[in-house]
Amino acid sequence: MTTENVTVTSVIAVVNVADFTAASEWFGRLLQREADLVPVDGIAEWQLAPAAWLQVAENPERAGRSSVNIGVGDVDGYVARLRASGFEPADVEVIPDVVKFSTLLDPEGNEVVLSQELAS
Repeated sequence: MTTENVTVTSVIAVVNVADFTAASEWFGRLLQREADLVPVDGIAEWQLAPAAWLQVAENPERAGRSSVNIGVGDVDGYVARLRASGFEPADVEVIPDVVKFSTLLDPEGNEVVLSQELAS
């Protein structure tokens, strides 16, 4: 069996929500800026890295069941800023030589994990 090589050029993580307006505002506060794109009604997108996007999409049937992991350079600092802004992220956990992370839920129950890779 032959397998072709596939070149991935970008990734879009989708968070499904029922209340698009409230969710867009919440994620805007989380990311400390408004969406970079609102291509159509019910979709807002933030570019998080050159080829990595976070999309909030109005999809009531799947709302509250999404999970997204966002890599950051300083998870402790980000968690401190979020707490100062009224968010309630979990305490930072550490898997030695692998990752530090903190989890929080958006108002609809979608899981957002903030992670920082650790050098081994």
